[in-house]
Amino acid sequence: MNIFDPTKLDAKRISPPDDVSLAAHKISVTFRTRAAISQSADAEADQRFIWNKSGRLIGVRALHDISFELQRGDRLAIVGKNGSGKTTLLQVLAGIITPEVGKIVSIGKVTSLININLGIQIEATGHRNITLRGLAAGYSKKDIELRRREIAEFSELGDFLDMPMESYSAGMRMRLTFAIATAFEPEILILDEWLSAGDASFKEKATTRMQDFVGQAGILVLASHSRKLLLDNCEKGMWLDEGRIRAFGDVETILNEYEAQQKSGSR
Repeated sequence: MNIFDPTKLDAKRISPPDDVSLAAHKISVTFRTRAAISQSADAEADQRFIWNKSGRLIGVRALHDISFELQRGDRLAIVGKNGSGKTTLLQVLAGIITPEVGKIVSIGKVTSLININLGIQIEATGHRNITLRGLAAGYSKKDIELRRREIAEFSELGDFLDMPMESYSAGMRMRLTFAIATAFEPEILILDEWLSAGDASFKEKATTRMQDFVGQAGILVLASHSRKLLLDNCEKGMWLDEGRIRAFGDVETILNEYEAQQKSGSR
């Protein structure tokens, strides 16, 4: 399988900072459990399950022996069926989960949009939440103040920013959290599906903002079930299957192999 050549990237679209890299070295994650699952033949054949001597399920391997390296300009798509380990891997890369085996080595600030509500307090005002969300994402107060006006203008919330978020509608909350999450230039961007927000008119400008935001990233790691989204934004692909890397290479090749396997399996 041919590995993607990062020199073919569109330099005009991507302007990442120097010396950005992300590497996973033999990452493994196991979730301990007390689930009452009997050790049937099918269950025993599933390599993700860990049993004790008495045949009791004691853990599930979410990831096993994951290794890869990304350099400045790389865009990696992650595909796999539900339960394959995609979200767990994103959480490890984002620093949310610490692997029990292996390590993550990164150069550059990691920005994760797995949970854009991190740090939000609905009893606090919109302006206060701009500060809280920025701090939770690891930015300094100076950085936050430099972006405050732009966040406020993009959200279109006006005087509502001086009111507690618990008085907002669901759409207003999404506008603000989206505006904050996409206000800072990402160096290493971890993304679980594509973000959008608001009604039709706001969604159009949110789409444009999201495209610009992703384009600024030095490295992008994107998990999605959308073939078009992955082809439009990524050049490399990783197929996760039962917590292991089944294939890694050119994104279109990976998608074709994955989809062919899914169709074969469904038949």
